[in-house]
Amino acid sequence: MSPHSVQTLLVTGANGYAAGHIIKLALENSYHVKGTVRSKSSVAKLEETFSQYGPMFSVSIVDDITKPESYEGALDSSVTGVIHTASPFMFEIADKKQDMLDPAINGAIAILEAVKRYGSSVRRVVTTSSFAANLDVTQGFRPGYIYTEEDWCPLTYEAGAAADWGAVSYIASKALSEKAMWDWMKTESPSFSHVVINPAWIFGPHVPPLASIDNLNQSTSQLWALMDADKIPTTDFAAFVDVRDVAKIHIAAFEHPEAAGHRFLVGSHFDYQSAADAAREELLELRSRIPEGTPGGGWEEAKSVYSLDASKAEKMLGITYTPLNVSMRDSFLELLEAEKLTKGKVTAA
Repeated sequence: MSPHSVQTLLVTGANGYAAGHIIKLALENSYHVKGTVRSKSSVAKLEETFSQYGPMFSVSIVDDITKPESYEGALDSSVTGVIHTASPFMFEIADKKQDMLDPAINGAIAILEAVKRYGSSVRRVVTTSSFAANLDVTQGFRPGYIYTEEDWCPLTYEAGAAADWGAVSYIASKALSEKAMWDWMKTESPSFSHVVINPAWIFGPHVPPLASIDNLNQSTSQLWALMDADKIPTTDFAAFVDVRDVAKIHIAAFEHPEAAGHRFLVGSHFDYQSAADAAREELLELRSRIPEGTPGGGWEEAKSVYSLDASKAEKMLGITYTPLNVSMRDSFLELLEAEKLTKGKVTAA
């Protein structure tokens, strides 16, 4: 599956954080890309972002990702691969079933059904899942435990629906939707193969770069919360991966024949103290804005939480992970610039 100009990838959820980097990397590697989004405003923004690629990039509206027929116009004979990133991601959820669990599960099955019906040339579907699908939240931080691709979150649909905290419903949705996809593949035995990527917290710069600090995504908002904070927050999710690595892994998972039928856990240790240390070390201007905490204390904290074995992607896909200090440097450089732009808009108003 080596890249060449006649190959076209369909990227769902094309206006998403990881999807922006996936599309950028694919175009840089001479793929043609067709993106799908749910609104006209997203179409216009994406067309502007990737305008330099001309006819190599196009985008269409799929207004209901839970219905296979919604993809009929997007899946034509030119599409040889699908990268499915579209899925609900929020922690403030009004209706756990209607707004999170059902669309995640039904949307996961819908893309596979759509490819079976309309994607006559598709050889592989690569799906963005999450480390949440591996994480057993019932076990807490599990000091000394090493998560691998063999691990599965045990939360049931009922537990996800009844959860008081939206994050638990999200975690359940990732595990249940991924399991549903693997079950579908086993039952249907389609002509295409399937690969799943399970990234941890995703950090790093955006495509296009942030123009404002308003309405930040979930992970970026966690970093922004370190700015001008009184203290370093307690670790809640102890693993991260840089968004640029996520993009590389998705493309590599499409290209490597031996990846078929595999899931890849990607990420390494994360804690807020280590993030603060990295940001303060890389960008001197942040020393007055991010609390010092206990420098170096993060690695002591690492002993009291789970860890990840993400070596499978390194060995099979040839991936080298971006270190925390680089990811934090680039994340905060972008946030600082976005802060200036936001203040400029306020001043102009």
